[in-house]
Amino acid sequence: MSEPKKDSSSQAKSTGIVSIAILCSRVLGLVRDQLLNGLFGAHFTGIFTAAFRTPNMLRDLFAEGALSTAFVTTFTKKIKNEGDEAAWVLGRKMMALSICFMSMVALAGIAVAPWLVKLLNPGWKNPESIALCTDLVRIMYPFITLVSVTALVMGMLNSKRVFFIPAVASAFFNLGCIIGGVAMAWVLDPGFREGQITEKGLTGFAIGTLIGGVMQLAIQIPSLKKVGFRFGLDFGWKDKGVSEVLHLMWPSLIAAGGTQIGVFLNSIFASCTPGAESASAWLANAQRLQQLPLGLFGVAVATVTLPMLSRLATEGMTPAFRGALAKGLRLVLFLTLPSAVGLSLLANEIVSILFEHGKFTAADVAATAGPLQAYAFGLVFYSAIKVLQPSFYTIGKRFIPMIASLGVIALTASLNAVTVFVLHWDHTALAWATALGLVVNFGTLYLCMRKFAGGLETRSLTQALAKLLVGVALMAGVCVAAKFTLLAGWAKMGFIMQAGSLGITVTVAAAAYFFVTQKLRVEEAGEFIGIVSKRLKR
Repeated sequence: MSEPKKDSSSQAKSTGIVSIAILCSRVLGLVRDQLLNGLFGAHFTGIFTAAFRTPNMLRDLFAEGALSTAFVTTFTKKIKNEGDEAAWVLGRKMMALSICFMSMVALAGIAVAPWLVKLLNPGWKNPESIALCTDLVRIMYPFITLVSVTALVMGMLNSKRVFFIPAVASAFFNLGCIIGGVAMAWVLDPGFREGQITEKGLTGFAIGTLIGGVMQLAIQIPSLKKVGFRFGLDFGWKDKGVSEVLHLMWPSLIAAGGTQIGVFLNSIFASCTPGAESASAWLANAQRLQQLPLGLFGVAVATVTLPMLSRLATEGMTPAFRGALAKGLRLVLFLTLPSAVGLSLLANEIVSILFEHGKFTAADVAATAGPLQAYAFGLVFYSAIKVLQPSFYTIGKRFIPMIASLGVIALTASLNAVTVFVLHWDHTALAWATALGLVVNFGTLYLCMRKFAGGLETRSLTQALAKLLVGVALMAGVCVAAKFTLLAGWAKMGFIMQAGSLGITVTVAAAAYFFVTQKLRVEEAGEFIGIVSKRLKR
């Protein structure tokens, strides 16, 4: 077997392993959101979402963005060029720097919380909402210190080709949020214990996020020790490796933050739409459902691909580098195209069965389904960006993603301002602006990387896409037919009947897609089904 073929198979296998781990996390994250929406309703869940917005954005930027990308790139090169011990020294220096800097950021966030809440939610008119959000912000802001250390630990493990534990660690974060949140709400809110739940219970869930952050970090420590790391804080920050990480990180921070800042702006504009506080919850719920396939496939492929690209980049722009990147993009297309179509066509049914419980009403379902269709459209491009964007840092072209992201931020902000303040459209328009920004961002990055790399196997990518579209068309036909048969009269069905009908629809649609793509000899289909078959036989 040739080396590129071996790397390709290993890439698909590692992606499968990481996908399983991330699935656990995304499902538990969904359960957490179901609890919040069902217990407190869209209004108070929107306030909680707004309070967690900044720490969560920093989590995405650091755990799956700037710090992780810059650190993994530098750390991997350290291992290859200078050996493990030099890399561990870099890890200890970065850990000390992250703890010091992010602790100062957390303290600053706590101090300015009242002004921060008003600045980020200009459309809120209720003083009680602002006061509650301020209290929740102050509780959750220390989370960013925890997540910065966690990002470094994840990066070191991924660089040592340990993927499962870092991926499954996010599941422990959500588990801590759920168990810790419910336990603390029971302690702090007398109404919670008596079945008369009030907004006081949100304080318990805010503390639960800190419990989850500790659990996410703690579960990875044994694995890090096993690969040879020895904990300790090194304050010798005048170091070439630290400088290189920071050098890569600041443009990466802007580039990786393009989409996150877009979502952040969406939330600010959402406060000025008719939904006000509830709009934050509706958008967050839709984004959560987008993040299931995004985390399961896009982040999984990116997690496995980045260390491989970092190693290959040390040898120059070789066919192996182009092949690995093209392989990552084909994997993303294969896995996210059907997810996007399914989420779009079955948006109402999916939102209803997952969230329409307790204080979350049918009107909330309709208000969430619209943004979900927009986010579903952007899913494929978002996932591809997760793979494509980090590759620029491995070849020293770090400013390209930064410039592209700045352009996208300006575009989405302009669209949001027009739709909210001029056209007076609702929050759904904000989701479509985000999706359009993702399309522009991906197109820019793809054309640039194609030029730098001397091609990205575009012909094979186009051929694969054509075959995938045949499978997607059949799958879409199954979904549309089901809406007129199995899913007709959805509102009158009981929960069991709804779950069964939707489950059959999704299963048949997925089977049709995999059957067609395998028959058309899509390479990724054969690899994916092979991995699943081996897992089931064990």
